[in-house]
Amino acid sequence: MLLSILLQVATDIAILGKALAVALTVFAAGFGIGKIGASAMEGIARQPEAGGDIRISMIIVAALIEGVALFAIVVAGFIL
Repeated sequence: MLLSILLQVATDIAILGKALAVALTVFAAGFGIGKIGASAMEGIARQPEAGGDIRISMIIVAALIEGVALFAIVVAGFIL
């Protein structure tokens, strides 16, 4: 009886840890992409002629952040 309760508590804690890891990953990725967007808009406002280059760089960096976030979510899912 006690063993089954302890196993259930351990399972619940693992699920909570997985949810926390995924939430933190999504929050950090969203913050990073928001920061990139804000900085890109500032750069384009200061130098409109460099808008195309800045936009391309912004998209590449945002894609890299998305890739790292997806990898972190997958790792959190497999580990926990």
